Amino acid sequence: MKEAVGAAWSEEWGRVVAAVIASTGDWDLAEECAQDAFERALETWPRDGVPRRPGAWLTTTARNRALDRLRRAANESAKLREAARLDPAGPAAAAGSAEAQAVAAAEAAEGDAVPDDRLRLIFTCCHPALPLPAQVALTLRSLTGLTTAEIARAFLVPERTMAQRLTRAKAKIRHAGIPFRVPPRELLPERTAAVLAVLYLLFNAGYAPGAAGPDQRRVTAEAIRMTRLLTRLLPDEPEAAGLLALMLLHEARAAARTDAAGDLVPLEEQDRTRWDRQGIAEGVTVLEVALARRRPGPYQIQAAIAALHAQAAGPQDTDWPQIALLYAELARLAPGPVVELNRAVAVAMAHGPQQGLALVDALDAAGELPGYHLLPATRADLLRRLGRTEEAADAYRRALELAPTEAERRFLRRRLERTAGTQR
Repeated sequence: MKEAVGAAWSEEWGRVVAAVIASTGDWDLAEECAQDAFERALETWPRDGVPRRPGAWLTTTARNRALDRLRRAANESAKLREAARLDPAGPAAAAGSAEAQAVAAAEAAEGDAVPDDRLRLIFTCCHPALPLPAQVALTLRSLTGLTTAEIARAFLVPERTMAQRLTRAKAKIRHAGIPFRVPPRELLPERTAAVLAVLYLLFNAGYAPGAAGPDQRRVTAEAIRMTRLLTRLLPDEPEAAGLLALMLLHEARAAARTDAAGDLVPLEEQDRTRWDRQGIAEGVTVLEVALARRRPGPYQIQAAIAALHAQAAGPQDTDWPQIALLYAELARLAPGPVVELNRAVAVAMAHGPQQGLALVDALDAAGELPGYHLLPATRADLLRRLGRTEEAADAYRRALELAPTEAERRFLRRRLERTAGTQR
């Protein structure tokens, strides 16, 4: 029975919290009452069985709990009127047990209202009035049920820092009167872009080199789950499908990205038998549906690049000229130095390391990526391929100084040792 409640937690937490926030406008109350509903499930489901619609049961139980809390706190008529608004059936109907009402009260409304509530919750968490770190934290806390401690560990910050971030975000929503809604149609494109950016940031937090702990992997899984949700709620938005395809294609290679010792394995050296072919097939299918709408965007382009890597039988079969062209298109749609660095790698693979090195040196000379370890690391690899081992070793040392994780530092040390060994 604990497994059934655990599965419901994963699938229904966001629904329950969103529904209670929609009814009360109180984020803390919603989380507390959702927690109470799941605790109640642990007590009653072993006795009465799992409800036919667990989400309806949990949502109504949490709403009733919120209603009870508001009534107990209602010391003046305004509070009583608010309680009446929350329960259209009247006070008498709420007097019975939450379990008796759970399924019947939500049967009619759940099909349409609950998904809308979750969509409103996503867009409210990603409101532009909130700083990006707060958007990320609030999205995770409200929609996934991750604890503050789990979120803090995933983002490598103290739990107290994350708690303060969440508290300030909720206070900002309350004091600024940020509406709990999907934005008007004219604002939807820019707000959807913010939502997608937050979801991709969540995914990368779990997929980053060295992020192999259970909290990071759970963040990755939750990012994919929430992006799936968004594609269902916004079926006409091809960039949402593009982002889902990109995540699925990256995740399909996750098992091969590290060896038994936890060290990074570069793409060209990965054991492709460990790639998830089912995940690759799904990612390609989702991407094809998105591209068929003929409204290409940065996530679709990145997914197309990932698909070319994933579908190549071996490193020698990778279509690098096509990848270089896709990076050129990505640079047009979403210009930036990191995109240009990735384009330089593709150009080097397609047309030779000298052409790629020229692009990297131009970025370096322009000071576009100060402190970014992958710039000297890329430069080192290209110099090594050109036989300029002394310069390559110097570049590897620079990258090693800047690398942010121990996994990346171990990888760079091995590359440096091999390069230095060829000088002897």
